[in-house]
Amino acid sequence: MTVGLTSGRFRTDAGRYEDDVIKAGVIATVLWGIAGMAAGVFIASQLSWPNLFYFPEAGWLNFGRVRPLHTSGVVFAFGGNALMATSFYVVQRTCKARLAGGLWPWFVFWGYQLFLVIAATGYLAGITQSREYAEPEWYADLWLTIVWVAYLLVFLGTIARRKEPHIYVANWFYLAFIVTIAMLHIVNNLAMPVGLTSARSYSAFSGVQDALTQWWYGHNAVGFFLTAGFLAMMYYFVPKRAERPVYSYRLSIVHFWSLIFIYIWAGPHHLHYTALPQWTQTLGMTFSIMLWMPSWGGMINGLMTLSGAWDKLRTDPVIRMMVVSLAFYGMATFEGPLMSLRAVNALSHYTDWTIGHVHSGALGWVGFITFGALYCMVPWLWKKPALYSNRLVEWHFWIATTGILLYICAMWVSGIMEGLMWREYTPQGFLANSFVETVSAKHIENVIRTLGGAMYLAGAVIMAVNLWRTIRMPDVAQGEVSAAGAVPAVALAAE
Repeated sequence: MTVGLTSGRFRTDAGRYEDDVIKAGVIATVLWGIAGMAAGVFIASQLSWPNLFYFPEAGWLNFGRVRPLHTSGVVFAFGGNALMATSFYVVQRTCKARLAGGLWPWFVFWGYQLFLVIAATGYLAGITQSREYAEPEWYADLWLTIVWVAYLLVFLGTIARRKEPHIYVANWFYLAFIVTIAMLHIVNNLAMPVGLTSARSYSAFSGVQDALTQWWYGHNAVGFFLTAGFLAMMYYFVPKRAERPVYSYRLSIVHFWSLIFIYIWAGPHHLHYTALPQWTQTLGMTFSIMLWMPSWGGMINGLMTLSGAWDKLRTDPVIRMMVVSLAFYGMATFEGPLMSLRAVNALSHYTDWTIGHVHSGALGWVGFITFGALYCMVPWLWKKPALYSNRLVEWHFWIATTGILLYICAMWVSGIMEGLMWREYTPQGFLANSFVETVSAKHIENVIRTLGGAMYLAGAVIMAVNLWRTIRMPDVAQGEVSAAGAVPAVALAAE
């Protein structure tokens, strides 16, 4: 089957969908995004100019405290709010049903914001599990579990009350993201509190078992939080913006099932040359290489959706941003399996190459597809005729794209240099370079990385101004909102 998205004009019914919680999610996404990116620029500045940005009297501003704040800020605060907002938007339109649960969607929204505040203050205070990802402590994890189960029930309840018999593929990706993240969160954070009045706990895992659990969690957080959820965005907003049907609906289903089956096994490739049994390392590497196929299948499906509409790239910077996001998705999902190979991993692991790889996916794929979705949703939700300024979108696109390229190219050069310096030996068999010499050698690359991050942050600020001015514009007249905006619907057609 192929899926076409209907065109034409529909009556605007303000009470048909629950959009207020989505509006709140959009605003939270933008605010958390700017905060998380600003934290990233700050810690990049600490690496570039440690004498200027080191504050010994303010321990909560040290790199070790702010780094997990930045990571969680952009992944779980910016990305998480984007996923919640878009999933609530998409599931209502594709199911032709109002959000289930009455006030429960608002509980999910505010409960999630409370979790983010608890986690952020814990990071700055140094109250974490002190593991690979510096996860928040048990009380924050317990609260997030409650909120996440409510999120799952609201999403499932909306699908259950759908008026459209077919469940559109974007909802499958959203559902896989919600269910798998719940499983990852619960298993990875199994812990015993020291006491009900203590913020500390003991993990249920230790040693190599803890390492395997951490990277089963870590890689699948990438696979299902930062990939499956944002693929759901791609499968809805790219066809809607391009006003074209999904290139191949069959391919989207094959993409879904192969991706979720293969991704779950790839985590051990992060643990090459460790105490983890070699067969487990090989298993992770093998499944990582297999990921090339479904990942590129999804990228090709998204790009080919623009067949017959490529001219929009010249006139619509939002479409251009989405296409570039797919290009970065393809690049990152090629580079990841490559880096999982033992010979490559021996050079890349623990270096800035890994940082560059992560940010090519995070800034290019996750960031750009989210920006594209926000640019689509704001005029649709607030009933505006268009964005306040397409020129500002152009500025956002070019500044952010240049920033990404500066960032990842600097990290590729820095990482490969770093890896080569670490494996250089003297004729007597001693390491030729001390650790501080490798840090000193990559100073210029760190400065370029900081500049690239600052440019990306500047693009996000430009977007925030543009969206705010869009919201302040006069509303369109009742009944003049097109299906591509206010009330999208899904129509099924046999191939």
